[in-house]
Amino acid sequence: MLLAKTTKGKNLETRCMRQSIRKRETEGFMRRQALLSVLLLFLVACPLGVLGASPNKEAGGMRGKPSCMECHPDISAVLSSSHPKVAGKTIDSCTSCHRAGKEHDGYSVRLHRAHGDPARNVACTVCHAWSPGKSFFLPATRISIGAPSKDDMQIVRKAFATWASGSYLAALHQKGNIGCSQCHGKQLPKPDDTVENGVCCNCHGSYEDLAKRTMPIDFKDRNPHNSHYGQIACTVCHNAHTPSKVLCLDCHSNFKMTIPGGR
Repeated sequence: MLLAKTTKGKNLETRCMRQSIRKRETEGFMRRQALLSVLLLFLVACPLGVLGASPNKEAGGMRGKPSCMECHPDISAVLSSSHPKVAGKTIDSCTSCHRAGKEHDGYSVRLHRAHGDPARNVACTVCHAWSPGKSFFLPATRISIGAPSKDDMQIVRKAFATWASGSYLAALHQKGNIGCSQCHGKQLPKPDDTVENGVCCNCHGSYEDLAKRTMPIDFKDRNPHNSHYGQIACTVCHNAHTPSKVLCLDCHSNFKMTIPGGR
């Protein structure tokens, strides 16, 4: 009789755990869908000039190699004193030394950080060539990294803004010189894309390593990486472009637990 009660209790706990995880996953999906709906409504309701796209015609795409000197008449003023003299006027002059794909040299992160702040209102097409639904690339490489539609591009820019400026997890990675491709790969992420655990563990270590680093001093059974849930998707708690939240707090509201990039 005691065994039956114990088994019944464990089954109930397992169902509750699964329901909580499914709820989190559903909420994440709904947030992405809501973001898409709001952005679409915003695009319909607002003129292009309000979005800041008209000066660079980003709303309809653009191909070409605008001169950096249109914004930076003295290009040496934005470079360090030790930087070699730059002879050209376009982004090609940079990529001749800073090869595409060399994320860890910091060049791509610094360049996107400087231009990606929403307050600067710089269109992607100032440097990139974009044909909606067909291609998106840097003219110097001619290698397309995606085929975003006009709607996709607005969502990408919204997500990119949280990387370039803000307090969410994406911005924390940016401050550590981590670019988009180091989590999302070389292709532009799509609205419903996610990041798998293996990508996170490549930098942060295994689940076991994380459990050792997050072991509480006082309440050792309150370890978010060693709980009764087992190993779950990192994105259940950690959200790059929206506030992160500890799953444990869904049930244990009395716990004192914080999370990077959380509210």
